[in-house]
Amino acid sequence: MYAKPILLAAVAVLALTACAKRTKPPGDAGVCYHVVPQKDGTLKYNKLVNTPNLETCAANLEAMRIKFLRLGGTQSEIYGAYQSNFLFLVKEGVMTSTSLEGPRYVALVRTGDGRLAIPGAMPQEAPQR
Repeated sequence: MYAKPILLAAVAVLALTACAKRTKPPGDAGVCYHVVPQKDGTLKYNKLVNTPNLETCAANLEAMRIKFLRLGGTQSEIYGAYQSNFLFLVKEGVMTSTSLEGPRYVALVRTGDGRLAIPGAMPQEAPQR
C-alpha cells in the first residue's frame, strides 16, 4: 500500500539527480591544470604543465601548493584537473572525480611524513600474534 508512493518518490529523486548540472573539467590529453574557483561561481583553468599521467600532475600541484604555503599563502587545499578528471589535494591525499559535484575517489594517500603515495604501495606492519 505504501510501497508505490515510496517507489515513485525514489524514482523522482533519482531523475532529478540525473538531470543535475555537472561541472566537467577539460579533457586535453596530457595537460595538467590548476583550477581556481572564481567569485562568480565559475572556474578558471590555469595550465600548469604537460605531464604523462595523473600522478605526475598531482605531484606538480602538490609542489605548487607547498611553494605557495612557504611564500605565506593560506590555501591548504587546492583543485586541479587532468584529462577529464578533477583532482582535489586535501589533508588526506589526492581525491579524483569526473565532475566537481560527483563522488570523489582516492587517487593518492599521504604517508606518515606527508609525501604522496599510491594506495597500498606503502609496506604494512605484519599483525602481531
